[in-house]
Amino acid sequence: MSATVGAVGVLDLQGGVQEHLDHLQRIGVTGRPVKRAVELAGLAGLIIPGGESTCLARLLTIFGLRAAIEQAYDKGLNLWGTCAGAILLARENVGEASFLGLIDIAVNRNAFGSQLDSFHCTALAPAVAREPLPLTFIRAPKIVRIGAGVRALLSLDDYVAAAEDARILVTVFHPELTPSLAFHRYFAHKCGLNVAEADDADLDPGWTPHSWTRFSPHA
Repeated sequence: MSATVGAVGVLDLQGGVQEHLDHLQRIGVTGRPVKRAVELAGLAGLIIPGGESTCLARLLTIFGLRAAIEQAYDKGLNLWGTCAGAILLARENVGEASFLGLIDIAVNRNAFGSQLDSFHCTALAPAVAREPLPLTFIRAPKIVRIGAGVRALLSLDDYVAAAEDARILVTVFHPELTPSLAFHRYFAHKCGLNVAEADDADLDPGWTPHSWTRFSPHA
């Protein structure tokens, strides 16, 4: 496969892959699903989406992607973990073993409880957007500690919901499940991609919860 220089990959093993690809397309960024190590070539960034973190860890190992992601990161690949992706990237997972351990944060997995405790809210992340953003939390973790070189982008109550260091972004919620493109645009800028700025909460009026289905061959 030829490399798509400047593209952002979405790990295609589990979770909201097509939803992330939809948001990337809406901001004019080439998105590419990634299932094999060779598909990391030429990417500016990689999104590790939500799902079940234990299952994702096993799949990353089975598909030989764990070492490939670590090597690509060492060579300059930017990373964004959403929900389970944030758990996999965290250096510390309270009460459990860490996996990639690439950003100095501690997470508490399933901190909100069961699937029934999922919720929506709005909150302001000033570095990302000027207006409050819609947020979707699904069986989410909490970031309970951030280390040196890591800054909080969004804090709620007793935990951090979004954080970053120089090359990694983590969010415990799911921006791909809302009409806001702000976090995808923010990550594209972090990857050094030339993406137009947007005003306010960067809400796409053309988005629906089913917009991503156009990526499906059965849609």
